[in-house]
Amino acid sequence: MGDEIRFLLDDRLQHVGGVDPTLTLLQWLRSNPDRIGSKEGCAEGDCGACTVLVGSLKGDDDRLVWRAINACILFLPMLDGCALLTVESLAGAGALHPLQQALVDLHGAQCGFCTPGFVMSLYGRAIGAAGTESEPITDVLAGNLCRCTGYGPILAAAERVPVNGRADRATRQKLLGLRRAAPLALAYDDPDTGRQRRWFAPANSDQLAEMLLESQDAVLVAGATDVGLWVTKQLQLLETVIHLGAIRELQSLVLSDAGLTIGAAVRYNDARAALATLHTDLGELVRRIGAVQVRNAGTIGGNIANGSPIGDMPPALMALGASLTLRRGTRRRTLPLEDFFLDYRRQDRQRGEFVESLFIPKPHPDQLIRIVKLSKRFDSDISALCGAFALTIENGIITAARIAFGGMAATPRRATHCEAALTGAIWADSSLDRAAVALTNDFTPLSDLRGSASYRLHAAGNLLRRLWHEHQGYAGVLAVEAIDA
Repeated sequence: MGDEIRFLLDDRLQHVGGVDPTLTLLQWLRSNPDRIGSKEGCAEGDCGACTVLVGSLKGDDDRLVWRAINACILFLPMLDGCALLTVESLAGAGALHPLQQALVDLHGAQCGFCTPGFVMSLYGRAIGAAGTESEPITDVLAGNLCRCTGYGPILAAAERVPVNGRADRATRQKLLGLRRAAPLALAYDDPDTGRQRRWFAPANSDQLAEMLLESQDAVLVAGATDVGLWVTKQLQLLETVIHLGAIRELQSLVLSDAGLTIGAAVRYNDARAALATLHTDLGELVRRIGAVQVRNAGTIGGNIANGSPIGDMPPALMALGASLTLRRGTRRRTLPLEDFFLDYRRQDRQRGEFVESLFIPKPHPDQLIRIVKLSKRFDSDISALCGAFALTIENGIITAARIAFGGMAATPRRATHCEAALTGAIWADSSLDRAAVALTNDFTPLSDLRGSASYRLHAAGNLLRRLWHEHQGYAGVLAVEAIDA
């Protein structure tokens, strides 16, 4: 059992102990006089002012992968066994990095508050960090906000700096030496509450299963893109946290003739290419989940286990017939994904049980599949609704239909009345009109700031009708990027 966090900062080993286990990396950096470049703009992973690069070993070959991450919702113990670069890491011997110099030359900073985050995101692109490979600069910067509207010079500066990679052999060797066989275990006596708060990071799934049987009320953390906000926004005190970041079995990604198996701790950016091989709409959906920093941290299993009614991935996976494997101790069970969601924030998960993996069957080439997210902004926005459709059409008859929506109910849910209206119907616009009407028997959505109940029902019906028009090749219906709900 370890009692301190070990990580590399600019290749120098750091030993940190005796800290609150939910202290964020940004809070730790800001308490260090030499590392105050990273800024807090939102404390919820939206603005990118706190962006840093975190390097970790990945795959059977232990290659070093760098990721742009929001430091404001990353708990410091999540850095154990990793390497860290901040904006102070770039300039050497008093000279600016070429990227920083380009921003100076082209006046890419105005008030300067957001500039360190932009620098680190663009530096990630310059070294080929995860989520930046062959991506447009605008996509790489979708998670960095400039309130001074200085994007033009920033984009011009980014164009000046080529992608060259980074020499990391020494860093990789040091990280290999930091790998743990036993769990990291931290204990913190909270002076405000008088209670002890604990952090565990098991090294494998068996250790995780054993820990959860002993600490059934523990909070599981993978990427902390949601749990981080429990601490920074809701000011919750988490007494026992179990981090999944060191469990390699939960990071497996296996594509076979039958379909795709995804470990619960696979990050969105790591899964995007494999998901796109199943269907291009899945890849595009991932592109619109958060921004690079969020997709570099957030996991598919965490999104499912969290059970948000507006999570974008569950409706798509339901429509494709995905199944979920859960584990408690040595026992495993598998169930259809739609059966996992019981009610608002309530899932079919027993105490001491955790999501282990997800299986998505490979779609039939002749299936009609469409996945659409409607939101007020294209980038980094929560859905007003997300609709997913998988139809099998044979000789002009709809022989099977799987349709699911997010944002329409207390959970992501299949539209069973709509599916029944379509199954056995002729493939015609009139059938889709009747199915759209049937949605009123499936959902009674709420009104909120993202859209009214009537808007959601109307838009969901129109997405169904659009399937017909898209199939007929009608112009003007092939791309919906944003809405004004």
